[in-house]
Amino acid sequence: MQQTDSLVIIPTYNEKENIEKIIRKVFSLAIAFDILIVDDGSPDGTADIVRKLQQEFPHHLHMEERKGKLGLGTAYIHGFKWGLGRHYEFIFEMDADFSHNPNDLLKLRQCCMDGADMSIGSRYVKGVNVVNWPMSRVLMSYFASVYVRFITGITIQDATAGFVCFRRRVLEKIPLDKIKFVGYAFQIEMKFTALQYGFNVVEVPIIFTDRTEGTSKMSTKIFREAFFGVIQLKIASWFKK
Repeated sequence: MQQTDSLVIIPTYNEKENIEKIIRKVFSLAIAFDILIVDDGSPDGTADIVRKLQQEFPHHLHMEERKGKLGLGTAYIHGFKWGLGRHYEFIFEMDADFSHNPNDLLKLRQCCMDGADMSIGSRYVKGVNVVNWPMSRVLMSYFASVYVRFITGITIQDATAGFVCFRRRVLEKIPLDKIKFVGYAFQIEMKFTALQYGFNVVEVPIIFTDRTEGTSKMSTKIFREAFFGVIQLKIASWFKK
């Protein structure tokens, strides 16, 4: 059995159209990665597909099943704790729907090997690199990142990015139980907190391709949490100094 130092965490809710393809793609890469699926009780049978694939990849494909749709942020926190309880040095966040190209896992990992504590697959570090998004969503996402930089003072171009590699020491240092947001604000909070602790955060240019199968989990509630969440983060940081 080949042991790997890299774990890819993939939260799922109703991803039956994508889950087998994304798992096989990750396992086909030149460098070995383990995968942890964190499934929030998908009623479409996503977990059943994963269980079947675990028979084929018994040592490298893992799954944690939760009861109910508990949110993206809590899924990642659950996965981080699971990974920290094992031997992994590089722990990744990645979507299940191929909006993040699994080939780019190699770039994010190499960036951390070259000195970054946290590498981010960024849509905006070199222009705007998104495919299949309507212009309205491109503008909303881009100006959301501008807004985050303005309020928080961080220099990250793609603060809501969800394609990330953490070195183990980052997740060991961040008080995971105190991370409070669950949607896009979770992504902002993790980056903001890592920078507050002095970690080296580096953006790696990627091309983001919107899902072609399955249903987006974006909602007004998630957007509202991110909008007001950055203000809360900035105010809270004043009292930590």
